[in-house]
Amino acid sequence: MRCALLFLLLVSVTHTATAQELQWFKGNTHTHSLWSDGNDFPEMITDWYKAHGYDFLAISDHNVLQAKEVWMSVPALEKRRKALGKTTMAKYRARFGDEWVTTREKDGATEVRLKKLEEYRPKFEEPGKFLLVQAEEISAGIGSVPIHLNAVNLKEEIKPIKDLASIPEVLRANLQLVNEQSKRLGVPMLSHINHPNFRWALTAEDMASVLEENFWEIYNGHPGINWEGDETRVGHEKLWDIANTLRIAEFKAPPLFGVGTDDSHRYHGEDNGPGRGWVMVRAAKLDPDEIVKAMKAGDFYASSGVTLDDVSFKDGELRILIHAEPGVKYTAQIRGTVQGYDAATRDAPMAKGDLHPTRKLYSDDVGRVLATIEGAEVVWKPSGKELYFRATILSSKPYADPSFEGQVESAWTQPMGWRK
Repeated sequence: MRCALLFLLLVSVTHTATAQELQWFKGNTHTHSLWSDGNDFPEMITDWYKAHGYDFLAISDHNVLQAKEVWMSVPALEKRRKALGKTTMAKYRARFGDEWVTTREKDGATEVRLKKLEEYRPKFEEPGKFLLVQAEEISAGIGSVPIHLNAVNLKEEIKPIKDLASIPEVLRANLQLVNEQSKRLGVPMLSHINHPNFRWALTAEDMASVLEENFWEIYNGHPGINWEGDETRVGHEKLWDIANTLRIAEFKAPPLFGVGTDDSHRYHGEDNGPGRGWVMVRAAKLDPDEIVKAMKAGDFYASSGVTLDDVSFKDGELRILIHAEPGVKYTAQIRGTVQGYDAATRDAPMAKGDLHPTRKLYSDDVGRVLATIEGAEVVWKPSGKELYFRATILSSKPYADPSFEGQVESAWTQPMGWRK
C-alpha cells in the first residue's frame, strides 16, 4: 500500500511542468466497433470523433486488439444496425471509396475485411492534433457477473482470466496482466474499472480492495449502467465516495480517479451512440505515453458536457474555473469524507435476482456535500480534516442525448487533499 502511494507521488513529480507547457486534450478511452459488439467500422467511428473535436481516441473492443486478419459477413454486420436509411456498407463506401473497401465471396455470402489499426491509423493521425491509442476491454467475469476493465496504450492482446473465487481476485489477476506487460515492455499503460453497476456487477468494497487499480468510470454513457442506483443499491457518486473512503481510511491507499467515457456501440442514430462522456487530460503533448502519465498523476477531469479552463489545489485552496456558456448556471458540489466520520454500516434489503450475497449501506457522512458554490469560478478552502474532497460540477443545461432521466451536463474533478 505504501508502494502504491509512493508510486503516485513519484508520477506526480515526474509530470511537473509549467502551466504554459501543458495543454488540455479531449479523449475517449472506451468505445466499440465491428471488431466486437459495435455496429460500425473503426474508420467511420474514428472519423466521427476527429470531426467532433476530440484529440485522442482509444477503440477498446472486447478481448481483442485490431491487429490480426478478420473477415465479417456483410449480412451479419447489417443486422446490427437498428436505424433506417443507408446501409452500413453504403456509408462506408461513400466515405472512403470502393478502393479502400476489401470484400470477398465465401460460402455464397459477401464478406468484408476489417482494417487493422496500423492500416487506418495514417488516415487520421496528425502530430499534435489527433491521436489513436491502442486499447482493449478485458471482459472477464464469474458466472453471469460481468467484470470488465479497459487497458489503454496496450501493445499485446490480453486473454482474460475468469471464474476465480471472488470478484476482487478476478480484477486483481487481470490488472496484474496489464501491469506485467507495462513493466516488461517499458511502456506506461493505464487500466480502469468499467461500469460497476452494469448488471449490478461490482460493489464499492470490490473496487476499494483491489489496490492494483487506481481508475474507474465515474460516468459511462451506456444506457444500462444504472448511474442513479435504486432503492437498495447506490449510484455512481456514492460508489466513488464509499470506495475512496475505504481506500484512504482502512487500506491506507490512494483513492480511485474517475474517468468519463462513452462505451458507445451504436453509430447510426440509435441509443448508445458516441459523444456522451469523455476525459480532459492536461499533458505536455499529444502522445500516448504522456497522456497515460498525466492521467496517472491525476491531472485530468471527467465530463459529460461541462468544460473547465483550470483546476488546481495549491496553498490549501481549491480553485476551479468553468468555461461558462451564456445563459447557463453552474453549481459545484464539494463532496468528501471528514476524519471521525460515522463508519457504521447496515445490510441492504436484497433485490430479487441480485448476484451478490449481501450489500452494505453507509452513513451520510461518507461523501457528504461539504460546500455548494454557485457560479463559474469556484474557490474553497478545506479544513484539513478531510480524508479527501472532490467536486461535482452541475450545469442547468439539460443533456442533449441523456443516458438517464433528468441528466444535465456535468463534470467531475479528481479526489484531492489526500496526499498528506
